[in-house]
Amino acid sequence: MGESKDIENLLKTYNQEHIVKMLNNLDGDAKDKLIRQIEKIDFEQLTELYENTKKEIEIKENKIEAIEYADKEKLTEEQRNIYNQKGEEIIKNGKYAVVTMAGGQGTRLGHDGPKGTFKLDVYGKGKYIFEILTETLKEANKKYGVTIPWYIMTSKENHEATQNFLEKNNYFGYDKNNIILFQQGELPLLSLDGKLLMGKDMKIKEASDGNGGVFSSLRSTGALADMKERGIEWVFIGGVDNVLAKLVDSTLLGMTIYKGLQIGSKSVVKANPHEKVGVFCKMNEHPKVIEYSELPSNMAEEVDSNGELRYGESNIACHLFSIDAVDKISKEVLIYHTAIKKNSYMDENGKEVIPDDVNTYKFEAFIFDAFDLFDDMAVLRVKREEEFAPVKNKEGADSPKTAKELYENFWRGFKK
Repeated sequence: MGESKDIENLLKTYNQEHIVKMLNNLDGDAKDKLIRQIEKIDFEQLTELYENTKKEIEIKENKIEAIEYADKEKLTEEQRNIYNQKGEEIIKNGKYAVVTMAGGQGTRLGHDGPKGTFKLDVYGKGKYIFEILTETLKEANKKYGVTIPWYIMTSKENHEATQNFLEKNNYFGYDKNNIILFQQGELPLLSLDGKLLMGKDMKIKEASDGNGGVFSSLRSTGALADMKERGIEWVFIGGVDNVLAKLVDSTLLGMTIYKGLQIGSKSVVKANPHEKVGVFCKMNEHPKVIEYSELPSNMAEEVDSNGELRYGESNIACHLFSIDAVDKISKEVLIYHTAIKKNSYMDENGKEVIPDDVNTYKFEAFIFDAFDLFDDMAVLRVKREEEFAPVKNKEGADSPKTAKELYENFWRGFKK
């Protein structure tokens, strides 16, 4: 009884009385589960996030500069050899791991299930996205004579489905002792007036805390400790939906090490000055990805002495971090961005409310906000048609159709 009273007082302190009423209507297991969930909520953090939604965004005078990058195609033979040698040494000695962020569902693709379980219609019979990524890793294992540990970040929503799918498909022939699933953190959703929302399952509605949550999730689930135990020194982090992602690249790895840096990333050149992509730059003397909406038009069109766009390096979410960098970021609280979404919820009388319009704040951190914790990073420009085939939308750009074409064209060229 005392525990229940403490929870009631906590909820009242943070103006969540409607949850008290709903809590009192529950008993047994359902009540216990809700109490456990409430105990885990950081109400101070939630209050701060909510207060921030009401603040005018301060437009600070930011100093934006172009970032240095290397074009993989234009490296000299000597540079390539130095970088590859350094990179290969790390990989061959079992000091390299891969993290795939796979917490999303394939809803936008019209697919019911985790995005990695979507079947891309390649070569007539098709391949699952997880199957494609597994093949990429198996190739690297063969090349370097190792088995690279593969960490897959799921979400509460798709963890079980992902695990079942991989087991059912026998991990597509990958050594299952080197596949580690870990769950992404979540944050409660808030109504536009700062109230927690109750779902049909009589639990508080939560959503994944964005891809920037990968660092704290690696720490809290023990996956980071597992990496350290295995002697991992470098970690590649990418999204599940790029079927041409080169998960193991000795050139990027070696270049980052050679430059004495802790983070590296890949870019592809913007298709045109106003393509809607985030680009790499330096802001206030720290590396950053700046959204297309934040880059002034005149800067977007600027060219350098070679006639190349000065801000032309697009982010393709292929990132590399030293284990020390992952460790450092995992202890920091990254900036949270607010998205306004539409969500159904249960009212105090137990009736489901389906809103006509947006009614919810969702808070998420972005992986590239972690770059700000470092003075510099290595950026390697690669060819779009060789390393970037995202599967995001049902049709049009970045759809299964475009990804299939890119994937088949790449492998056709490879086999020539």
